Amino acid sequence: MNEGMRATMTTLTATVRDTDAGERRWFCGGGLHTWVATGAETGGAFLIFEDALDAGKVTPLHRHPDADETFYMLEGEILLDLDGEQQSLHAGGIAIIPRGIPHAFMVTSPRARMLCLQNPATGEAFYRMASEPDGGEDAEPPLDFERVRAAASATGAIEILGPPPFPPVASPAI
Repeated sequence: MNEGMRATMTTLTATVRDTDAGERRWFCGGGLHTWVATGAETGGAFLIFEDALDAGKVTPLHRHPDADETFYMLEGEILLDLDGEQQSLHAGGIAIIPRGIPHAFMVTSPRARMLCLQNPATGEAFYRMASEPDGGEDAEPPLDFERVRAAASATGAIEILGPPPFPPVASPAI
């Protein structure tokens, strides 16, 4: 093992986080994130957060130029658009999206929860800029797509390619 690898391995500490113990942040594009593992805790290797979503939540068509993204559905259903191909993803399903692939999703069940894994953790700055700490209120703050766009532009972690590729009735202007 080379010295650089040994130094990285010895500077990280173990992270143990029980249910609902992670930092909670309201994403300005919709949904409550519970951060399970941050880039600081993984040496930048990956970021994991749970995303709690309501029916109709939709993302613009976008891509992550420098990170792979994986969705693991815990509850509910989403309609996933991967490079123009659409398919449903249900609880227990997984989608592995390599960096650079255009994608978007829309929640089609009353509620959905999914784990989102990004590796490496290069998108963390985007999510922090485009979210607010959960202050314990019951109501989700209003959507702020301009803030999401600004965070995408400032960090380069996400490239917004266009509006959601789903029926216009369910898609807010992004």
